[in-house]
Amino acid sequence: MPSLKDQRARISSVKQTRKITSAMKLVAASKLKRAQEQAEASRPYATRMAQMLGNLAAGVQGQPEAPRLLAGTGEEQKYLLIVATADRGLCGGFNSSIARGARRRIQELQGQGKDVRLICVGRKGRDALRRDYGSLILHTYEGVAGKKRMEFADAHDIAERILEMFEAGEFDVCEIVFNRFVSAIRNELTFLQLVPAEIPQVQRTEAQAEEQSAPYEFEPDEEQILTELLPRNLGVQVYRALVENAASEQGARMAAMDSATRNAGDMIKRLTLTYNRTRQAQITKELIEIISGAEAV
Repeated sequence: MPSLKDQRARISSVKQTRKITSAMKLVAASKLKRAQEQAEASRPYATRMAQMLGNLAAGVQGQPEAPRLLAGTGEEQKYLLIVATADRGLCGGFNSSIARGARRRIQELQGQGKDVRLICVGRKGRDALRRDYGSLILHTYEGVAGKKRMEFADAHDIAERILEMFEAGEFDVCEIVFNRFVSAIRNELTFLQLVPAEIPQVQRTEAQAEEQSAPYEFEPDEEQILTELLPRNLGVQVYRALVENAASEQGARMAAMDSATRNAGDMIKRLTLTYNRTRQAQITKELIEIISGAEAV
């Protein structure tokens, strides 16, 4: 049985921990609001960019002059997987869910005989995958996920690295895995294909279909426009994944710290009850000893 002094020290330690987790919860809540606004603001631009590319790509898909970023290399043997996580922990299962999803995808591709290479955005993803797949990791970007505000320049640097590797023939297909922000307590593991560009099918009403049937002349032509826009779209999609990930991280950290604060409060109540019982038992024992000594005299 720990002494009363040890129990008081334990209660004091848990109280200090509760102060820290409570402060981290407030910090994460303030960061979440900013990150959520940034993530929601990026969605319309990325969606409209994809729709515009879908309209342009409809006329060139399957043609020999289609850009390589749209048509691909014609093979699907070499895969590049971008694993986007956080640089720090204390955010519940945020990092582990992405790492598990990346492991499943790697095992699936390797089971099909594909060659897989990894680029990690965030230190936690690298640490989680290094033991089993350290030889596959080509590069790690640190300090991107922990920024106060995500900058497009960070996504642009990653996109440039992807383009250089694609032009050098180092991969055929590139995917990014991240958590898409849904709410403060919920996010969804998402796999997004970056290369070849995944162009959504554009749904049109009858009036829009009739309008689209009219002949259009592009200046410059569709191929040249796509050649200019596809690299920019790659940067936009990477940026969107990073800001979605940042908002998901702050939401997961806020929920984790809220749970830790409540657990610390429950532990303080249990420890205080144990301390009071031990103290009362010790007082009762001392009284019995005093009374027994007085009766013996």
